[in-house]
Order: sequence, then structure tokens, then C-alpha cells
Amino acid sequence: MPEMRRFKKGKHIYTKWGKTIKEVKTMSETDEQKKTVQMQVELDDATAQGVYANVAFITSNETEFVMDFIFAQPQQAKAKVRARVISSPVHTKKFLQALAAGVNKYEKQFGEIRVTAEADKKIGFGNA
Repeated sequence: MPEMRRFKKGKHIYTKWGKTIKEVKTMSETDEQKKTVQMQVELDDATAQGVYANVAFITSNETEFVMDFIFAQPQQAKAKVRARVISSPVHTKKFLQALAAGVNKYEKQFGEIRVTAEADKKIGFGNA
């Protein structure tokens, strides 16, 4: 029996035996979307250490969100921005969804995270 060969042209996948084509399959958009792309991410030593933030200021305009992560020490009048992340509205919403999924997973494993009314009044994460 001749050797089987597969190849792709555009959205079609061809399976060939010898000189005759036995099968032609059309890939749907979802088949193409299912392809995963692996990305190598580099993490230098300084970034790997991370930063602690207990305050966030989030501002936006039509094209971007700016998220400033700040460490404010108790009883200190001055705080320092430890990280600034600038992102598109779409990526910010995807980040929000990923963060919500992470919190849900955490709460399933460790229990509900309670935010009291008193904690809302203190400086910290919230609406700026």
C-alpha cells in the first residue's frame, strides 16, 4: 500500500495515498482557533522577587487603562508607586475576568475572603 501523506493548503487538509487524493477536509474557524501557540516567557531575577502593593489607583481614557500599584506604610504621609501597568480596555477586561476566576478558585480552597465595611474606608484597593 502506498505511503499516506497529509498536508494543508488554506483551510483544507488533504490526505494522499500515492498520486490520488482520498480525503479532503475543510477546517472550520473553530478548528483553527483551537490551535495553541506556546510562548516562552522570560522572568529576570528582579521581577521574580515581586513587589507588595496595598493600594491601587486605576485611571482610564478611551484607549487605555493605567493601573498604579502602591505600597503605603501605616502612619506615613508618603507612598511609592511600585509598579505601573498600562493596558488596552480589552486586555484589562480579560485581566479582570482572570483575576475573578483566581479569587473564586482561592475561595473554594480556603474559604470566603471577607471585606468589611471598615476595611472599605481605609486606604487600599478600591475605586480611586
